[in-house]
Amino acid sequence: MYDAMFERKRDGLILLARVLLMVLYVVGGWQKLWGFSGTIAYMASTGLPLPVVVAAIVVVIELCVGIALMVGLWTRPLALLMAVYTLGTAFIGHHYWTMTGAAYGANFINFYKNISIVGGLLLLCVTGAGKYSIDRR
Repeated sequence: MYDAMFERKRDGLILLARVLLMVLYVVGGWQKLWGFSGTIAYMASTGLPLPVVVAAIVVVIELCVGIALMVGLWTRPLALLMAVYTLGTAFIGHHYWTMTGAAYGANFINFYKNISIVGGLLLLCVTGAGKYSIDRR
């Protein structure tokens, strides 16, 4: 009975999961786009090479890939791409093991938040987009 109840709601739950997983990226990508000079400055502060190029890539991944996953377009490969991106941002942007004080605590939580999101994205790779998606059309 329990499985039958979720089987009927499976595709709706997958849609909800896709949207909820991507809200953070789409909002963040939008903010990075509108504050692009600040995004470039942040990328430069992390020591990444070519901060303008990296900032543009970050905006495209967060905003465009985020929207594509929300609507269920190329879900499996883009979810894998987003998982790799998220894992990279965890190590580049939230290296709590080099920090102390408040920075340690905030980055500790954000690092493991990213790791948890990677898990959700890998699950999306396995399940696919579900019925309510462009992939199914």
